[in-house]
Amino acid sequence: GENINAYMRQVYLWMTAALGVTAAAAVLTASNPAILMALFSSAMPVIILGIAVVGLAFYISARIHVLSSGMATGLFILYAALMGVFLGPTVYAYTSASVAQAFIVTAGTFGGMSIYGMATKRDLTGMGNFMIMGLWGIILAMIVNIFLGSTVLDLSISVLGVIIFTGLTAYDTQKLFQMGMSAPEGDALAMRRGAILGALTLYLDFVNIFLRILELLGNRDRRRN
Repeated sequence: GENINAYMRQVYLWMTAALGVTAAAAVLTASNPAILMALFSSAMPVIILGIAVVGLAFYISARIHVLSSGMATGLFILYAALMGVFLGPTVYAYTSASVAQAFIVTAGTFGGMSIYGMATKRDLTGMGNFMIMGLWGIILAMIVNIFLGSTVLDLSISVLGVIIFTGLTAYDTQKLFQMGMSAPEGDALAMRRGAILGALTLYLDFVNIFLRILELLGNRDRRRN
């Protein structure tokens, strides 16, 4: 009905806004040598920034039911900006053409899977749970690979990452669609909270697909490495 359409529209609107903020922050960081030097020349600022990004995502997810509409929105946009700063050096390492290409491929993949998640009559819960298990596997493999430094393992992580987050996009979309169907009509605050939470979920799927595709298809900028 109209309610579900309004809800999904809000989800995609906020997700797109967050991606825009992240892109702007990443470009600003990547094109500013002073910021790059200040943040990424030693481990401590990177660790603090990483903890802030992860912590904020968990905080928004855990506290969404008690946050005001403005607070939920503000924290989400702040999160998107911090994520952009965090990803600045990654984006900086690749050619602009590579970044643009990875973004277009990601948008196509994400869009297709999101439409599938909304349109399919199949229950994707089983697949979603399987993908979440796979995600934990990838995280473990990434930690192990910090010590091994294996390029083969690196490549496998990227390929599996694309598959897992593509699957999660369909699963998450279906879950949000079902959530939207049971959303209380006329409750603007509940709608905004739900939309921000939904946007955060899909935003993370999008960013992760983008990073893995950039690793697989991207050409590193020789001058910057």
